[in-house]
Amino acid sequence: MDLETGIRRTHAKGESWRTVLTLAYQSLGVVYGDLSTSPLYVYKSTFADDINHTETNEEIYGVLSFVFWTLTLVPLLKYVFIVLRADDNGEGGTFALYSLLCRHARVNSLPNCQVADQELSEYKRESVSLSPKTSFGTTLRSSLERHKILQRLLLILALIGTCMGIGDGVLTPAISVFSAVSGLELSMAKHHHKYVEVPVACIILIGLFALQHYGTHRVGFLFAPVVMTWLLCISSIGIYNIIHWNPHVYQALSPYYMFKFLRKTQREGWMSLGGILLCITGSEAMFADLGHFSQLSIKIAFTSMVYPSLVLAYMGQAAYLSMHHEMESDYRVGFYVSVPENLRWPVLVIAILAAVVGSQAIITGTFSAIKQCSALDCFPRVKIVHTSSKFHGQIYIPEINWILMVLCLVVTIGFRDTKRMGNAAGLAVITVMLVTTCLMSLVIVLCWHKNVLLALAFVLTFGSMEALYFSASLIKFLEGAWVPIALSLIILLVMYTWHFGTFKKHEFDMQNKVPINWLLGLNPSLGIVRVQGIGLIHTDLVTGIPSIFSHLVTNLPAFHKVLVFLCIKSVPVPHVGPEERFLVGRIGPRECRIYRCIVRYGYRDFQKDEVEFERDLVCSIAEFIRTEDIEPSGSRTSSGSKEYGDMKVVGTCCTDREGICISEDMLCEEVTQLAAVPQQKKKRVRFVVPESSKMDRDSAEELRELMDARESGIANIHGHYYVRAKHGSGLITKLAINVVYDFLRRNSRAPIYATSRVSDASTIEVGMICHL
Repeated sequence: MDLETGIRRTHAKGESWRTVLTLAYQSLGVVYGDLSTSPLYVYKSTFADDINHTETNEEIYGVLSFVFWTLTLVPLLKYVFIVLRADDNGEGGTFALYSLLCRHARVNSLPNCQVADQELSEYKRESVSLSPKTSFGTTLRSSLERHKILQRLLLILALIGTCMGIGDGVLTPAISVFSAVSGLELSMAKHHHKYVEVPVACIILIGLFALQHYGTHRVGFLFAPVVMTWLLCISSIGIYNIIHWNPHVYQALSPYYMFKFLRKTQREGWMSLGGILLCITGSEAMFADLGHFSQLSIKIAFTSMVYPSLVLAYMGQAAYLSMHHEMESDYRVGFYVSVPENLRWPVLVIAILAAVVGSQAIITGTFSAIKQCSALDCFPRVKIVHTSSKFHGQIYIPEINWILMVLCLVVTIGFRDTKRMGNAAGLAVITVMLVTTCLMSLVIVLCWHKNVLLALAFVLTFGSMEALYFSASLIKFLEGAWVPIALSLIILLVMYTWHFGTFKKHEFDMQNKVPINWLLGLNPSLGIVRVQGIGLIHTDLVTGIPSIFSHLVTNLPAFHKVLVFLCIKSVPVPHVGPEERFLVGRIGPRECRIYRCIVRYGYRDFQKDEVEFERDLVCSIAEFIRTEDIEPSGSRTSSGSKEYGDMKVVGTCCTDREGICISEDMLCEEVTQLAAVPQQKKKRVRFVVPESSKMDRDSAEELRELMDARESGIANIHGHYYVRAKHGSGLITKLAINVVYDFLRRNSRAPIYATSRVSDASTIEVGMICHL
């Protein structure tokens, strides 16, 4: 599989049922691991302190009624039937909604966006009109276009949801594994089990994070069977408990019991909602992992397997508890007490495996979210390792992995109980859902072009319920809910400062770019020397000449015979096809041999390895030279920036079989020295031109010079900026740029250019002071 684009599924209407059912089965292990393990800790967290389980059973029936209707309204109605339809060309998640809104509201979410980017096929998928059809939608879009403050608020809202999602990546593994291990408490002395649970949970967590760099493709085939076994297990136990203990427990599904519950418990009942909302942890994964599956497969898996199994599990626990009121301590309200005694050890093993699978899914989702944020300039550059060459989305980020592990261990050791872990996890989960609700209301108006009343009904229906749960979680700030808030504030500070600094740096580059006439005026009479080879000037600019090049020529009056201004950028769509990857144009007249090449990636795309990228880059320039003066029918010429001609969309070698291909051979030349006779390798480059191609003499000569330059090697030239705030900037700006942004730049990964590690490529860094 090509890592550059991954598995880009086409969910055609005629997709076979066999494929759909296979995807539904696979989604059990990837999407529903976290949601399926929620019965381990929901009742235990709910009855921790706020309410008591009395002989009237009003509390347990009320909690069951809340759990049932929460599962029905949020995962089933909201996500399965509404939110899944708001995909961004097959991708889901908070940033997918943000990207979708930015395109429809014509908000530039990235600093170097071009009009040519709107010609990408992903922009035009399904031929949906970008113009709202309602007066309110038109007014809302124009307000977003005009007011920068509204654009910042939209970005901050998306970042808050992402930050809370990352915080959930810390809390979910901790509470899932700890709750699964808590089954040991029923087989040990009352005062001894706490000394065993924490070490065992920590060992499992350390092992889980230590194995992340191997990837999940080697054991991923076990995920779905584990989760399916777990769901069958808890549903079977639930049916047994219903039949054996209380066959009439189904009556508690009536909403009337919610009213009785709140009337009796009042403030304590409202506070206990923070534990009840844990029954929907992992619901957001249905939308976030949409890119790996189809909407239909996720719907089938949830409605046919996950939803009924969870309902039966919660009903079974309630049936058992309705007949057992003498509880020695809070752990007697937990999951394992309702499991038949002779099945507890097998269930314990399955629960631990299911918790590990659910934790693995949330960790992988955290890696994916950070990768998306980094692609959209909202997170510092980190090392991204692809753990599989066959399966899309399986990545590993070493720095983030170890930070998550340390934070998970701190939470587990620091809290040592599911009550405070549940308070923390609940606030993170409900905040992400609130953000999704807010963004979805905008999608309904701006993207779906529906009446504002429909968006208002959506917000009132789901937002009011989620706001109630949010308030119940927030009230427990001192009892664990402060953890996701603290984590999110730190991550939000990092994200927004990096985004702010990146925009300011781009503004600096735009203000200090060099006129093209200055470049064209460089000639041998000024002492400028053109040396053999290809020079790649890495820049974020899509127009003009970056100041680093003028700085280089001023100090070193020489540059390569073939000069390429290379911009590798992300665009606000999930994927860019290889046939639309390169945008190539010419700077100056043909004899200057100066080109501009813009390489576009979607926020979910992965770059090829260095050798393939270099080959595609050279081929794209060669194909541009061959077709520059040819205007065949259906030629794909963008309407992007013009300097001395249009920039053309050029596909990669693998997408255009009728285009130029490159052939490279390694030749060995013997070099005799005094003591040894080593062999020096030299690359011979040949372009394979289609037989039907007709080129003039100038184009053939230009191709020959490009071929000779490639044989001589490639030099990567990029800037090394020392950033400082402008004189006269405010205190907050100075702190953001001089302290936070500078610290992040110095401690993040250097820009990873796709050709920087090629063996025959040299690197030149140009240092500059940048006042932002």
